[in-house]
Amino acid sequence: MQSNQFQRTRVAAALAGLALALGAGQAFGAAFALQEQSVSGLGNAYAGGAAAAEDASTVFSNPAGMSRFGSTQIVAGLNIITPSIKFNDNGGSLHAFNQPLGGSGGDAGSSNYVPNIYLVVPINKQFAVGLGVGAPFGLVTEWDSGWLGRYQAIKSDVKTINVDVALSWKATDNFSVGVGVDYQQVKATFTSNVNYSGALATGAQQAAAGGLIPPSAVGPFVGATGGLDSFANIDGNDSAWGWDIGALWDINKDMRVGAHYRSSIKYNTSGNASFTNPSLPPLGPLAPIGAAVSAAVNSQALYNSGVSASIEVPSITNVSFFGHIDPKWDVMADIQFTNWSTIQDLTFVRTNGVQLASTPEHFKDVWRFSVGASYYLDQAWKFRIGAAYDESPVQTQYRTPRLPDASRTWLSVGAQYTMSPNLKFDGGFTYIWGGNPEINQNEGSTAQNGLISGGFKPSVTIFGVSGTYTF
Repeated sequence: MQSNQFQRTRVAAALAGLALALGAGQAFGAAFALQEQSVSGLGNAYAGGAAAAEDASTVFSNPAGMSRFGSTQIVAGLNIITPSIKFNDNGGSLHAFNQPLGGSGGDAGSSNYVPNIYLVVPINKQFAVGLGVGAPFGLVTEWDSGWLGRYQAIKSDVKTINVDVALSWKATDNFSVGVGVDYQQVKATFTSNVNYSGALATGAQQAAAGGLIPPSAVGPFVGATGGLDSFANIDGNDSAWGWDIGALWDINKDMRVGAHYRSSIKYNTSGNASFTNPSLPPLGPLAPIGAAVSAAVNSQALYNSGVSASIEVPSITNVSFFGHIDPKWDVMADIQFTNWSTIQDLTFVRTNGVQLASTPEHFKDVWRFSVGASYYLDQAWKFRIGAAYDESPVQTQYRTPRLPDASRTWLSVGAQYTMSPNLKFDGGFTYIWGGNPEINQNEGSTAQNGLISGGFKPSVTIFGVSGTYTF
């Protein structure tokens, strides 16, 4: 009753909003790639990250910085990241076929708790080893059920963990290099609705065209089956290996320059796609037609299966400057390049070889620029300030409600309290805003998915605390 063409086109369109599942945590650009790998750097907007080597978090930002440590040090921190993402309909949004439009989705932001811990152990005057555990990518967003973009996105939940083992070598008195090996895991869950009423209508029309049901029954059947949604869930995980390398050059005792390169990582994700399909309302004499059409839709399109996808997350390059310009002031700056153009599309395939969905992304390479300064009030207190401009890899024509991203500006403040020569505490706060990114997206079919037309209003607050102990 249902053709293969229906399966390839209608359902692919209906599920295209799920095409960020599994590997999606790595696909997000500035919006969901987490800079927050240390609290000491937060107050300076991570300016000078590859050159500062202020504490053991240099294991992540530039392992060459471990050469500056004369004693074992451990630092543990927690960043609380709270995004706010609201959608404003400009009046151009359209409902999907045989469905109500729905609401604006509420606030899709949700707090993310990002911990990290680092350890540096000097071996001798030339070599040091380090270990770091953090979360370089993360996402928790959830739109209200029944919102107008429900066929493209409802919930997006991505968690990662990165374990970094590093070694540094002080080649000369003023030049060091460092290398690291990274083991990374990702777990993700993505959900959306599927326009079940639209799929039933298409099935009924095709059945009538094939002479399987009377054409006169199509209209009453469609009218009796409006407002039905299927619930789609994709979850999965993968692990992969990467590497990083850095260099640190002391221009003099007060100024240094650092460079750090973190490799791309390729994931071959695997997981499951599951569908919860609704029961039909009482159809009276149309019940046999409904049973036949729904059975075909469920078995040929909306059925549970394993899925897989491949995605290569980009390399990241940083060049940083740090200067202790007088007893009261430090200044720092950083330029970061992220090769996001490694991601041009996201394609998911069922275990039986049928393509589930393919979403064009066409990410572009991006830059991040940051500057900062620190002021030493006395021997106990140091205060920080920083600003950054962070480009987004998402182009307007490919923006989705899973990636309501835009280039953004950071403003950061922080403080450090030295309780004793061995114990320090850091705190930082950042506010990030990103303009009003626009969207005009139907994921390939307005009839099946509706049209989301309007703008997002995103912002993020970050609060972090950490403690550093030197043995």
